[in-house]
This record gives sequence, C-alpha cells and structure tokens, in this order.
Amino acid sequence: MRILLLNGPNLGRLGLRQPEIYGTTTLAEVVAAVRARAEAAGSSVEAFQSNHEGALIDRLEQRDYDGVIINPGALAHTSYALHDALLGCERPVIEVHVSDIRSREAWRRVSVIEPVVTGQVIGHGWHGYIEAVDLLLSAAATEGGGRS
Repeated sequence: MRILLLNGPNLGRLGLRQPEIYGTTTLAEVVAAVRARAEAAGSSVEAFQSNHEGALIDRLEQRDYDGVIINPGALAHTSYALHDALLGCERPVIEVHVSDIRSREAWRRVSVIEPVVTGQVIGHGWHGYIEAVDLLLSAAATEGGGRS
C-alpha cells in the first residue's frame, strides 16, 4: 500500500511549538516512525507538509497513493475545500490530531472533514500517527487493498 502522510499548517514546528500541548517529538521523528511501521507491513509512505491549504489539495489531486493519513491542523475546523478534496480522492483516509480537540477550545471541537474520513485518532500524542497506520492498513484490507 502506498500511504500519503499529509500534515497541515504549523505541523512543521511539531516538537517545538507548544510542547506542553503537542509534545517534543518533531515532525521528522513522526515521519520516520510512520515509515518504519508502514514498511514493516510492506507499505510505503510519502510525507508532505504545508502551511498552505491549496498545496495540500494539490497533493491530494495527484492520486498516486492508496490511502491517506492526515493531520490537517486548524484546517480541520475550517476547510470545506479540504473536505471536498478528501472526499474526491476516493481512498481511505485517517484523520489524526496530536491533542484532544474535543476537550480544547469550542472552535476546535468540530472537524469539518470528519464526515468524509474513514477513521480518526484524536488525543493520543504523536503515537496517534502509528495507530493511524494500523487503522489505514485495516481499512484498506477490508476494502480489498484500497481503491485505484
């Protein structure tokens, strides 16, 4: 399985930005751990991070992957364009949030992409990305290896 790992705004500073909320593990360390988990299951990972909504959508439109793991950052709460792009990719998608968005500020509690994702991992720290790999692989196996 070819996994696209997408990270949205401010996640390039993971490990440095508000470590009391997001921890001290960097995005590079997360990507390495996700790759190791996926490769152990015979899958590959391409990672992409951008602070720009359109760049994330452009990457999704390439459709050269079998499934998506996405931490959209704050775009989860505002971006109907990202919602539509995820719906249009026609692949299993797992949404990840390092912090528990359901117990934070009121505006963070709703994810506008939730209706189009296959599953969510919320509030499990950086380990949530590893859980997301397992969920995605399970979803793809259920769907017969993902859609082409």
